[in-house]
Amino acid sequence: MIEVGKKAPAFSLPSVGGRKVSLKNFAGRNVVLYFYPKDNTAGCTKEACDFRDNIARIQSADAVVLGVSGDSLASHEKFRDTHDLPFDLLSDENHEMMEKYGVWKEKKNYGRTYMGVERTTVLIDGEGVVRRIWPKVKVTGHVDDVLATLAES
Repeated sequence: MIEVGKKAPAFSLPSVGGRKVSLKNFAGRNVVLYFYPKDNTAGCTKEACDFRDNIARIQSADAVVLGVSGDSLASHEKFRDTHDLPFDLLSDENHEMMEKYGVWKEKKNYGRTYMGVERTTVLIDGEGVVRRIWPKVKVTGHVDDVLATLAES
């Protein structure tokens, strides 16, 4: 489980375009790492598009956005292309990274229990330290909260 003020767990995951993306690639920059349940669903699409629509403001805070879900690279590629997403979508199909970050959790829906992603955003600073965690994200207004936090740092 991650904690504010502690080092973020290292990761290296495949991204669309056939390359690996690692936390160490972003040394010296803020990383907005957001975990989401599923490509091309209503909430996940709104969240991704909100990050897309604010990417210039995020980049001006010397930050990058990385989206992570358990979907395949093919699914990510379709999602990225359909919504013109200008940031990496990382595939964690075996859920190892999501488990390290504490976002792969037991969920309940309509009386059914299953394992899934708890929508969470983690802000990691240029030193690789967790600066803020937003658990159980409500999509509406979330990007504004992330931007306000980036402005404070």
